[in-house]
Amino acid sequence: MTTQTRLSSHSKDIIIGFDQPFTMIGERINPTGRKLLAEEMKNGDYSRVELDTIAQMAAGAQMLDVNAGIPLADEPRILAETIQLVQSICNLPLSIDSSIIDALEAGLSVYQGRALVNSVTGEDESLDRVLPLVKKYDAAVVAISNDETGISQDPNERYLVAKKIVERAQDYGISHQDVIVDPLVMPVGAINDAGKQVLHLISRLRNELKVNTTCGASNFSFGIPNRNGMNAAFITMAISAGMTSAIVNPLHAEVVQAVRASDVIMGHDPDCSNWLANYREPNEAGVGGRPGRRTKRRKV
Repeated sequence: MTTQTRLSSHSKDIIIGFDQPFTMIGERINPTGRKLLAEEMKNGDYSRVELDTIAQMAAGAQMLDVNAGIPLADEPRILAETIQLVQSICNLPLSIDSSIIDALEAGLSVYQGRALVNSVTGEDESLDRVLPLVKKYDAAVVAISNDETGISQDPNERYLVAKKIVERAQDYGISHQDVIVDPLVMPVGAINDAGKQVLHLISRLRNELKVNTTCGASNFSFGIPNRNGMNAAFITMAISAGMTSAIVNPLHAEVVQAVRASDVIMGHDPDCSNWLANYREPNEAGVGGRPGRRTKRRKV
């Protein structure tokens, strides 16, 4: 039986799974590193959040990550308000992103549907606080492969942390199908074999733990030029290794194109229908013309 993580909004269901198209989780609703957005959200101005929501939907994201981590701000209130706004204009399922337990609960309490909680780590305190919340609200959860010792550069250690989280989740009655592991993508500009490490780890997580996987894909290219090109190549290879979702910027056309092409190659876009819908060149007859039919040009 294939692993499937079922998530929903108030009106739309999606499945993240081994036999499903890759899921792009839009990263734009996040004030980290965006001073203007942080100040606006802190003051209750969500106009930029609204624009980012609409743009990411239009660009092809299947889910949106919502983060309200603003220093010295009321994160539970802001996160709950942001989720309510996003759900009022968007039917995509959401990933509720916070390291603050009160903020996670505030977001889950107003969410309409089955959410993805982002995230829990392998630290015992994190497990004991987040997993009961995941169970209470019947959510799924992102499992980050680090613990009290930090982020290991040994992928085998990161695998063991993931295994611990999956087993602890089962103790709380949470199926492995509802644990999506983030194997932690390291920057290739700093660690030369970061790509080989994470591809090997993704394969192990899929084949041995039978879990879905995700990551912050842009971490891979941090600090090097032409990041979108590098991210597109990385995500293509990660999909081939078994990765089933990632937090990405869907406004970067190269990355979206790489995902859609990978779906075709992996057999997850039957008859290339999604690819053709997005990239078929318009016929010369213009809008409303029959596909493949060309109009004759007058000689002058």
